[in-house]
Amino acid sequence: MHESEKRLYMYEKVAEHLASGVHVIDSRGRTIIYNRKMREIEGMEIEDVLDKNLLDVFQFHSEEESTLLQVLKTKEPALNVKQTYFNINGFEITTINDTFPVFHDDVLIGAIEIARDVTMLEKMMRDNLNKRTNSLYTFDSILGEDVRLLEAVETGKRATRISSPVLICGEAGTGKELFAHSIHNGSSRSDRPFIAQNCASLPEDMLESLLFGVNGTEAGMVDAENHQTLFQQAQGGTLLLDEINSLSPSLQQKLVNILQGGTELPFDVRLIATVNEDPIDAIAEGRLLKDLYYRLSIVSIFIPSLRDRKQDMNNLICFFINQFNHHFAMNIKGVTEEVATIFREYDWPGNVRELEHVIEGAFNLVGLEEWIDFNHLPIGFRQRLQHGTSSGEVQEETEFLYQTGSDIKPLEIFVEEAETYYIQKALKHHEYNITQTAKSLGMSRQNLQYRIRKYGIERGTGY
Repeated sequence: MHESEKRLYMYEKVAEHLASGVHVIDSRGRTIIYNRKMREIEGMEIEDVLDKNLLDVFQFHSEEESTLLQVLKTKEPALNVKQTYFNINGFEITTINDTFPVFHDDVLIGAIEIARDVTMLEKMMRDNLNKRTNSLYTFDSILGEDVRLLEAVETGKRATRISSPVLICGEAGTGKELFAHSIHNGSSRSDRPFIAQNCASLPEDMLESLLFGVNGTEAGMVDAENHQTLFQQAQGGTLLLDEINSLSPSLQQKLVNILQGGTELPFDVRLIATVNEDPIDAIAEGRLLKDLYYRLSIVSIFIPSLRDRKQDMNNLICFFINQFNHHFAMNIKGVTEEVATIFREYDWPGNVRELEHVIEGAFNLVGLEEWIDFNHLPIGFRQRLQHGTSSGEVQEETEFLYQTGSDIKPLEIFVEEAETYYIQKALKHHEYNITQTAKSLGMSRQNLQYRIRKYGIERGTGY
């Protein structure tokens, strides 16, 4: 093997192990190096590409849109350029490329391209842009008479008058996104984009690109020629970051760095974030940066769980039945007393969303009956109630597990009531002095104030 052949062999082996795609063509446009990552990005086998002309394998809107061929023509590097093209099977590919001409003794002998795959990211960007006006809900969409729910609604309505960040706290299924939609639609930004992103649904590298650009910088306004970040898509409107406590600490820190820019931010966006747990617990256990919490919680909204507002159950049942009657072209009148009792006594860990899904599931099992009874409830829901008992035993077991007129109640509800009672007692003992009460309870003022808001504790309540 000659030295030149040996060097080429070594280069090919190095390229094969790189995390970026590498594609090298000669001066005639024929592929001479095509590494493993590039094959993964483009969905091609090496024999489909090697020694073949680029335009015989890939389709471009025009020759100028092939960055490799552009560089052969201009003899100048092309850096950080987005390229969308199609493989031989018609599959669309989008990459961000750094492309360089290769010279030998001042003679152009080819071009090398280093590519980063943003195909899925590009698709998500388009999907978000298509959804940007789909902010459908208003505060009129929020049903219930519970005092804490009404307080949350009132806080949300006040938040429409300003553009400060909002932190919405509540368990999964309580309606956090509904509140975010309502704040956006009630604000002066209502005719501008509403962009929502669930932070728990994507891998970290893709989220970083969506938030901060492909280069992962902290400006929030990068790669303008290549793709728009979430902040850019939401320009002038609202960006909802759902389950922000699922972001890695490093991405949370980058958000802090953006938010601390204050009035000098390079974008005009109202930021709303949600957490699906107690933010104080999330901070204590390392899932939420304290600095990010401080910057997001200028306005804090706490949405009660469904088990804490059972007085709203009948209204919610009627609403969902009317909704699905319209959707399925049916005429269900309601639920039987047995089902109503089960619904009142069930703990609803999935909250209002779970109730909606259970009723929708029942509609799929109802025949010609006018009332939803136990046998119409989804099998998974019935199994959660039964714990292996027969259907004839379910009511007795349900009454045993969720007795409303006795001392037996779900542990979480008991713990919450006990905590509420004890905090109220401590506040009264210290004449409602927050600092002294927090000190006696062994917690920070912030922690105590969070729980006062969460549990709706007021001076003179009956606890």
